[in-house]
Amino acid sequence: MSQGMIQVYTGDGKGKTTAAVGLACRAVGHGYKVLIIQFIKGNIDYGELETARRLAPHLTIRPMGRGCRISRESPDPEDVKLCHEAMLYARRAIVSREFDIVVLDEINVAVDLELLKKEEVLRLLDERPSDVELILTGRHAAQEIIERADLVTEMKEIKHYYRKGVESRTGIEK
Repeated sequence: MSQGMIQVYTGDGKGKTTAAVGLACRAVGHGYKVLIIQFIKGNIDYGELETARRLAPHLTIRPMGRGCRISRESPDPEDVKLCHEAMLYARRAIVSREFDIVVLDEINVAVDLELLKKEEVLRLLDERPSDVELILTGRHAAQEIIERADLVTEMKEIKHYYRKGVESRTGIEK
């Protein structure tokens, strides 16, 4: 890739991770190597993990969180530690240029919950080699991250069946 961009998928609507996984599948179809690092997700067998197994070694997904709700008021120190480990892994992967595209899934949430400092993410954006595409997903993207991005898409919820009590469905939400 001659010119990588920084993309942000944010907002309260459904589809941020799905859009990133869709882009990853498209990129693999064109011979690119893609890494998805999941900052919050873990301990749930999401469908995209099976997709990655089938598309390996071209697509790698690395869940690095615990996959549980995180308290804004008092986050578990384990969640903070895991987010920092994910950030170190991301930095190494991006700088190494082993991957053409790197997705930092739910990193905006990690910043919003103060599991990571916004400045760490901004520094990572600055360190990114110009030929690596970087995609940041998650609600509540910081304004400074939005300003650094080349593309920002906001998913807006108009209507959602969760409001009627429908739980996450296998193959659709997980």
